[in-house]
Amino acid sequence: MKYNDLNVEKNTRPVRKGRGISAGQGKTAGRGTKGQKSRTGHRKMPAGFMGGQRAIMQAVPKLKGFKSIHAKAEVVYIDRLNELKGSVDNFALYDAGLISTPYAKVKVISRGELTSKVDLSTQFASKTAVETIKKAGGSFTKVAVPARKTSEDSRKGASDKPAKAAKESK
Repeated sequence: MKYNDLNVEKNTRPVRKGRGISAGQGKTAGRGTKGQKSRTGHRKMPAGFMGGQRAIMQAVPKLKGFKSIHAKAEVVYIDRLNELKGSVDNFALYDAGLISTPYAKVKVISRGELTSKVDLSTQFASKTAVETIKKAGGSFTKVAVPARKTSEDSRKGASDKPAKAAKESK
């Protein structure tokens, strides 16, 4: 065994700073004289603090305007519903080419006249549109946006089909 291979723990106490000049680390306590880093609380600077000069977040111009995280509802006009009859929902509107996807919010707005009887089931409709639909003999019900099928639903549907086919063949 060699002297430099010995594992010896430190046998010293932590230094008690700022306890008077005769204690060795008194008065300035190793912080130097004056300046920002000699003051108390200098380690708790806010994020982006740049030593007293103007911070980069304040120097960069901000973007104007506002962008909503909520998708806007797709608009369907009453006169376009004359092509459809019976019960109309998001999927019927999508099949007719009036909206881009059946999983979007839909708002029906009054424009023109409605001649066919329609039972409408969408997310929104204006007051005048509801009145027009009722005058034509139809009805309006507010429903939630249809949920997309998840990958689990599609897997379950795929596994159920062969089982149903096997039962029907017996």
